[in-house]
Amino acid sequence: MTTPLPQFRKYLLLTLITLALSLLPISSVLSRTLPRLYQIKSHLYPALQTRTFSSRAMAYEKELEIAALAVQRATLLTKSVYHSHSKGTLSKSDSSPVTIGDFGAQALIISSIKHAFPNDEVVGEEDADDLRADSSLRDLVWKLVQAAKLEDAAAEEKIGGPIKSVEAMLDAIDSGRSAGGRKGRIWALDPIDGTKGFLRGGQYAVCLALMVGGIPTVGVIGTPNLPVDDQAPLDAKIGENADDSEGKGVLFSAVRGEGATSRPLSKGGLEPGKSINMKPLDDTTQATFCESVEAGHSSHSDNAAIASKLGITKPSVRMDSQAKYCSIARGAGDLYLRLPVSKSYEEKIWDHAAGVVIVQEAGGEISDAWGKPLDFGIGRTLKENKGIIAAPKAVFPMVIEAVKEVLNAKQ
Repeated sequence: MTTPLPQFRKYLLLTLITLALSLLPISSVLSRTLPRLYQIKSHLYPALQTRTFSSRAMAYEKELEIAALAVQRATLLTKSVYHSHSKGTLSKSDSSPVTIGDFGAQALIISSIKHAFPNDEVVGEEDADDLRADSSLRDLVWKLVQAAKLEDAAAEEKIGGPIKSVEAMLDAIDSGRSAGGRKGRIWALDPIDGTKGFLRGGQYAVCLALMVGGIPTVGVIGTPNLPVDDQAPLDAKIGENADDSEGKGVLFSAVRGEGATSRPLSKGGLEPGKSINMKPLDDTTQATFCESVEAGHSSHSDNAAIASKLGITKPSVRMDSQAKYCSIARGAGDLYLRLPVSKSYEEKIWDHAAGVVIVQEAGGEISDAWGKPLDFGIGRTLKENKGIIAAPKAVFPMVIEAVKEVLNAKQ
C-alpha cells in the first residue's frame, strides 16, 4: 500500500528529529533546542511514536543496563549497613544525617558509571572530605565497599568489578562534584534518598538518572523495602518499620519514550522486568496521595487543603524518598504532592530526576506547584521551580488548579 504523502512527510520529520536527538551529546546547538524537539515529536504523529522512539532508545540500552546493575549492587551495600547495625551519622551543614551507606553507595555507583562512560559527569550528593579526615570512618566504608559484589560474575564485570583501592574509592566519591547544567551527558545520583527513612527502617531509595542536555532521559531507582507485588496496596504502615523479608525489594527503571519497568532486586544479574503504568483515574475523590514523612520537606497542611478541594477522603500515605514516585508509577498510589515549606528552599536535582522519568514513562505528568515544567538544566538545583506535583494525565489539570487555589489563598 502506498503511504499517503502527508503521513510520509510526518514520518520523515519524525525520523530527522529522532536522528537529531541521538546526536545530542555531541551537539551544543541541539542541546539548546532539545525541549522544543521533544515537544514537536510527542505531538506530531502519536501513531508513529513507538516506531521512532524505539530506534533512538537503542542508544541508551547500555546506559540503562549499567545504571540498573550499579544501583542493584549499591543496594546490597545499603542493606548490609542496615543489618550490621553499623549505621553511623555525621552532621552536615543542612543538619541532614549522612550514613556510611551514603558514602559507600556513591563510591560504587560512580565507579560503575566512570568505568562504562569515562567522559560523563556526575552530580552526586556527597563528597569524600569527611572520610579523608576520619580514618576510622574511611576504613569502615572501605570494608563495606569491598564486600559489596554481585553474585553474577559477568554482571559484576560490566560495572568494573571491585574498586581497586581506598584512594580510588575516595576519588570516585569526589567525582560527583559536577555543577550540572544543560551540556551533554550528566548523571544525577542520590546514593541513599530518604536517609531518615533508612535509619529508622522505613522506605528509602538508591536513585540514578542520566540527563541529556538537561533533560532526564534514563532513570533507575532501587527500593529495598517496597513490596515486589505491583498491586500491593499502599497503607500508612509502608513508611515505617520495613524490612527486606521475602517479597520485598524492587528495581524500577525507564528510558524516555520507552515506558517504565519494575523487576525484583536481586544479588546477581538483572531479573526479568515487566511494564508498569499509572492507575487510570478520572475521579479524584477516589485518589490516594503520597507525601513526605518530614513536615520540613512538604507542607502537610497545604497538602490536606488540596486533598479536600479534590474531594479526597482517604488519608495520605507518608513515606520517605523517591519510593513515592515509584509507588504512583505502578498504580499503588495516584498523586504525589510536595508543596514548598520555605520560599528560599531549592529542590535538589538528584531528589527527583530518576523519579520524573519513571512517572512520565508510566503515563503520568509532573510539574512544579504552579504548573511550570521542571528545569533540570540550570545546575544542581531546581531553582526556577517551587514544589512538585505528579498525577495521571487525565486529572493533572484539575490537581494543578486545586494547588494554585490553595497557594493563592495564602498570599
